[in-house]
Amino acid sequence: MARRKAKVHELANNMDLKILCVHGAGRHPTGGPWEGEWYAAIDESLKELDGNVNPIIEFVYFDDVFDKHPINIKDVLDAIAKLAKSGVTSLFRQPKGIGDQIRWTAGMVLKWIENETLRDDARKVVEEKIKAFEPDIVCAHSLGSLICYDLFTGSGAKLIQGRSFVSCGSQIGNPFVVGTFAAGRLTGLSQAKFWYHLFNSEDSVFTAEIRLSEPNFAQIETFFDIQGPADHDVTQYMRHRRTLATVWSDVLMALHKHPLDRTLPKVPESSPVKKLVDKPKRRALLVGINEYPNLGQNLEGCVNDVFLMSALLQESGFDAEDIRIVLNDRATHAGVRLRLEWLLDDAKAGDIRFFYYSGHGAQIPTYGIGDRIDRLDETLVLYDFDWTREHAFTDDDFYALYSQLPYGLQFITVFDCCYSGGLTRASVKKMRGIDPPDDIRHRMLRWDSDREMWVERKIQSPNPEFEKKLNPQEEKDTKGARRPTHRLGQAMDLRTSPPAEMKRKAAVRGHKGPYLPVLIYACREEEFSYEYAHGSIAYGAFTYSLVNTLRRSRRLNKPQLTFASLMGKVRKELAELGYEQQPTLIAPTDIKKHTIPLRIG
Repeated sequence: MARRKAKVHELANNMDLKILCVHGAGRHPTGGPWEGEWYAAIDESLKELDGNVNPIIEFVYFDDVFDKHPINIKDVLDAIAKLAKSGVTSLFRQPKGIGDQIRWTAGMVLKWIENETLRDDARKVVEEKIKAFEPDIVCAHSLGSLICYDLFTGSGAKLIQGRSFVSCGSQIGNPFVVGTFAAGRLTGLSQAKFWYHLFNSEDSVFTAEIRLSEPNFAQIETFFDIQGPADHDVTQYMRHRRTLATVWSDVLMALHKHPLDRTLPKVPESSPVKKLVDKPKRRALLVGINEYPNLGQNLEGCVNDVFLMSALLQESGFDAEDIRIVLNDRATHAGVRLRLEWLLDDAKAGDIRFFYYSGHGAQIPTYGIGDRIDRLDETLVLYDFDWTREHAFTDDDFYALYSQLPYGLQFITVFDCCYSGGLTRASVKKMRGIDPPDDIRHRMLRWDSDREMWVERKIQSPNPEFEKKLNPQEEKDTKGARRPTHRLGQAMDLRTSPPAEMKRKAAVRGHKGPYLPVLIYACREEEFSYEYAHGSIAYGAFTYSLVNTLRRSRRLNKPQLTFASLMGKVRKELAELGYEQQPTLIAPTDIKKHTIPLRIG
């Protein structure tokens, strides 16, 4: 840092830097103390790097706009429930204390999402200010970042051209915002010089990470934990040491056009280096758990499954060093999450990423809006699973990693587990699903006074059209209603509207909705996944049939299998062997017809 500071200072030449500051919800009067606080935080940070830089700072004001769209207590309560409906730390931050700032921000964010007139009025204010001021940088906080993002990804895309955008304390990545406003997927700012997203994991005002693989985007981890409930203070973001070392340092380097900043020479098309860089990357993560803390839950074939799958992948062109395995007590919630980040890091169109899980699965009833049980979440039963949200690996954990992946990537997931073991106690066979404790089971039951019996509680699906679209093969219950289960890999929290409406919204924002992986389940939702005894060695019945089917096809030199034809053959073989489980495939329609990329070469 010291050397970089000296170089910037050496070249100082009394350069002006025009910065536009866009505030969030709450009262921000013209000429109020908040302006001085913003100015001091930015000016002092810049001056630490270059004492001669001259920041020219102007502000956008929304009080008049917000006053036209007042919020009431119902707005606030609805907003808090929707923006903080999950307790998963990495996705929905539960407020550490409900203060006025949190209430106001929640209410205004929801109002902004649902009121097109408010959005239009707010966009116009920012648009007019940018045209009049012509800033080098736009810094936006909280709701202000949403307003700017709305403008820069819509009609005002050209307004950010050649300029840098800094978002902080932002709700742009909040799953409710992404699902409702952005049709399930965020897009980059292709015309921006650079977009810096400052993220503080302690900021409780419904903020979230943003995962984009755009070359002009970076998320900067700006951790701070100050006294008070929110950790949402814009000045803490602006003064943060990592903001200083990245945003302000980069801005000044560009301002002075540092002579040491050289672009790399272009590589000729015929260069072998070019071919090496362009070669699709293959990575795989394989998880298997035989041994659980509760010895009664132990399985026999999961570790064997992992080695069998690793052998198949290496036969199919994966390098051994690009396959990672996690077994037994190392397969914790944190351990698997960390390795999934490795698996999907820097994933690009043309790459192949493969995730395999062999172990127990379960269903966990989940409290939603109004503290009511509103759905069942499928979860992997990792080593430290204890029926709490903190240790349940549900799609809430998973879709944060995959929903923004590039469409041209092949992300193949295979789950050899079942989830139906939860609500019955019927099976005596060795199955890969566990029964819940009675207090968890009680969440899905109600007392039928007429029959004097406990019966399963009926839950209305929040988006039955999409559930039917993605899972057409799943059976209905006795009354014909579909159980609202959030299946792993389907990002239902981001699919908040009917399919036709989502398609229309996505087209407006220039994308196709959340990324959908190739999802291969060992059985249907209501079925069990069983183990198979191969002589004295145990495997998953599904995994063994899957691998054998692929190998048999190669030996017989038959035409390359597609995903759909592979699943048909495995399903038929399991039925002939007497296993009452029907493997299912979920994938975009065109991908189902693709040939399996698991082949030699």
